[in-house]
Amino acid sequence: MAERVFLHVGTPKTGTSAFQHALFTHRDHLAEQGVLYPAERFDAHFLAALDLMQLPWGGLEREAAGAWERLAAEVRQWPGTAMVSHEILGRASRQQVARALESLGDAEVHVILSARDLARQLPAEWQENIKHRRTIHYADFLAAVRDESRSMEIVQWFWSVQELPDVLARWGDTLAPEQVHVITVPPYGAPHDVLGRRFAAAFGIDVGMLATRDRANASLGVAESALVRQLNERLELVLPNHHYRQFVREGLVHQNLGTHRESARLTLPPPMHAWAAERSREWVEELARKGYDVVGALEDLLPDEVAPDFVDPDAADPGQVVQAALRALSASVQESARLRDVEVHLHADIADLMRQLDEAHSTRLYRAKERFVAAADRSVLARAGLGAYRRLRGRNSRST
Repeated sequence: MAERVFLHVGTPKTGTSAFQHALFTHRDHLAEQGVLYPAERFDAHFLAALDLMQLPWGGLEREAAGAWERLAAEVRQWPGTAMVSHEILGRASRQQVARALESLGDAEVHVILSARDLARQLPAEWQENIKHRRTIHYADFLAAVRDESRSMEIVQWFWSVQELPDVLARWGDTLAPEQVHVITVPPYGAPHDVLGRRFAAAFGIDVGMLATRDRANASLGVAESALVRQLNERLELVLPNHHYRQFVREGLVHQNLGTHRESARLTLPPPMHAWAAERSREWVEELARKGYDVVGALEDLLPDEVAPDFVDPDAADPGQVVQAALRALSASVQESARLRDVEVHLHADIADLMRQLDEAHSTRLYRAKERFVAAADRSVLARAGLGAYRRLRGRNSRST
């Protein structure tokens, strides 16, 4: 039975992809130190989260069936410390949280929430929706976020995983405050290793494991975001999801447009920045009253007092959008050429194999075998001889 379990339940856009990549990459090294990261595949904890919350997810929920219990069973059988991490767990209801905690047996559970200030989370959330083929304009998204009815689906999702006091209450109300940990993302412009050191401190692992940034989630600028949103409008009814994931989200966004930003950083308009700052102050006061363990500083969750320069992605500079489009087109042409070369080589390999097969079929020995097999259909003696030959051949192959 695991003695202690760290449950990292969010939030999205707080370095979670890079952190999970590091844990998965170093899981064997962690196991040698008595720490379990139970994952045979990179998305194992994502599938377990889908299963726990019974979330529909483009058909992946069928693949996820039973994933949480398999993960929990592995944790229960581990004799040391175990870690579970996925940002969508922040959405879990109190009933789902209770099921999750109960499934981990008698282990001492620590809930960890990584958090970033609301003024950076809001643009990041809109951008993440754009990368998942949404077409909503930025202004419409921000207006929906402020709408108290929270009637829009993507807004409901946003608040379910980003409203810090609520997420921590659902996951931490049955735990002692010292078993609930908040990792704060440092302010914009801080040294790049600060967040990794905070993760390492919260989980008690070697900070060297977190040096890799290979799975850092791509961040787009204003022009790149505008381009992808407009592309989504054109592809909405003509491109299946599996092709969108491969060619747009992975190929275009993660491997090209997101590798280096060439346009202005996405920020909030000043009135929205002021609103986010006020909401953040309320959250910080609530978290301070709860007495949670904070790795970093709660002040990191307060947006800058002065709103940064704002460039509207709904009215992005056409020239910059064209430049982003040219980069995207260049990457698409290169990828098409690469796939064409693969296809040509594959056809050549198939043709060579067919030629070798034809040559093998044209030998006297092969034709004699064909006649013998055909005769077995008509002659009892030939059929018995063929059976004896196959049995002898099988024994010989096993002996070698």
